[in-house]
Amino acid sequence: MNSKTIAKNTVFLYIRMFFTMGVTLYTSRIILNTLGVEDYGIYSVVGGIITLFGFFNSAMTSATQRFLSFDIGKNDSEQLKKTFNATLNIHIIIGLLILVLAETFGLWFVNNTLNLPAERMTAVNWVYQFSIFTFFLGIIQVPYDALIIAREKMGIYAIMSFVEVILKLIIVYLLVIFSFDKLILYAGLLFLVAFIIRMSHKIYCKRYYSESRYQFYFEKELYHKLIAYSGWNLFGNIASVARGQGINVILNLFFGTVLNATYGITLQVQSAVSLFVTNFQMAVNPQVIKNYAQGNIEQSKKLIFQSSKFSYFLMLIIVCPILFNIDFILKIWLNNPPQYTSIFVTLCLIGLLIDCISGPLMTGAQATGNIKWYQIIVGILIFLNLPLAYLLLKIYNKPELIYYISITISIVSLIFRLRFVKKTIGLSITNFMTTVILRIFLVTLLSIIGFLFLNKFITLSNEWLLFFAKSFSLILIVIFNIAFLGCNENEKRFIQKILHLIK
Repeated sequence: MNSKTIAKNTVFLYIRMFFTMGVTLYTSRIILNTLGVEDYGIYSVVGGIITLFGFFNSAMTSATQRFLSFDIGKNDSEQLKKTFNATLNIHIIIGLLILVLAETFGLWFVNNTLNLPAERMTAVNWVYQFSIFTFFLGIIQVPYDALIIAREKMGIYAIMSFVEVILKLIIVYLLVIFSFDKLILYAGLLFLVAFIIRMSHKIYCKRYYSESRYQFYFEKELYHKLIAYSGWNLFGNIASVARGQGINVILNLFFGTVLNATYGITLQVQSAVSLFVTNFQMAVNPQVIKNYAQGNIEQSKKLIFQSSKFSYFLMLIIVCPILFNIDFILKIWLNNPPQYTSIFVTLCLIGLLIDCISGPLMTGAQATGNIKWYQIIVGILIFLNLPLAYLLLKIYNKPELIYYISITISIVSLIFRLRFVKKTIGLSITNFMTTVILRIFLVTLLSIIGFLFLNKFITLSNEWLLFFAKSFSLILIVIFNIAFLGCNENEKRFIQKILHLIK
């Protein structure tokens, strides 16, 4: 394991994360106040319609990252050049296909099916068009992002993210000072930012990576492998989109745009908090695939074990203070949060804790290239979120049920992922349960018990002091339990390398 590279890239990505998360949470509050709950809900659900078509792109994104990392692991520069150009061609075709779908079926659905205010339909259609072209730019940017990540140049990736976040911060300022329809202005400015970032990634890759310079290649076998692999990913990504933006549409049908605003805020929190794990996994995943490509199967399995455990611990450190202070945080952040925000965020974060364990298992499955039955089984499980949510909302009319369903399915999916990775690369479920799940359970249980005991003695009248006292003590308890119960000696040395780089 190239632990020094992983440690260095982890530091870069976490610097990026803290900056991005801070600005995102700040701007979310300003945007909600500036647009208002109704317009914020409109943007959430209308933008979500475009994301529904994103399963084509998401499927190919996984294939792009896997095959580029695999070719780099094989040290095959000629094949890498062919793979990059093939993936770029495919992404352009996907983008054009989504444009057609969005301008036909999607446009009809927005104007004839969604529960939207009649007086805002002009703004709705402007937002929809800007969202389409913003999404298109994101699609054709994927091969460049994937190349930077496969090359493990996380410092550059972090710098480009800083630029994007600063531009989005400028958007907030422009929303406040201009009197033009703010919903339309917001969507238009996001499109402009997407264009700037897309060109920046392209220019950087073309300057430093010769394989990114476009040449048309057509090898039937290569396209067949890419499309076959992404085809099975497509099935799984349709299910993921159904769980994410499909639920947003169902909430709109049952409860209107106010619940879409709540769901949109929850997705903001989910996106910000999940960065704690996705950044770490982004640093590790190329190593998992490269080691597999080189035949170092045991090393890949070791990385999967460590990544699953560390992912959960990183998430636990940030999630615990949020869960135990949720009402105070929402009050300070949003002033007057929409109805159900507290329960939505709480259940969403519990679901994230479960899902983050599965991320490295998914990378292990993708490294093999043999993902047909993995995507069929897990995809069906995840897709069940949609019909089950519709059915239970029809019966009980309680919006928080969508997250109870999601948590249950996440647990079942984790079990099936373990069984699949055992079959494909020989990962031991028994070892995973004892070295990962058992340690996770002990750290979580003892952290909660320790905090509940200590909390009896924290009696401060000032809300801010109480918040900091509870959060600080909880973080210390979690870190203490991770250090003494969660990690073996090798893992402690890896953490020390990260801390040494920070110093």
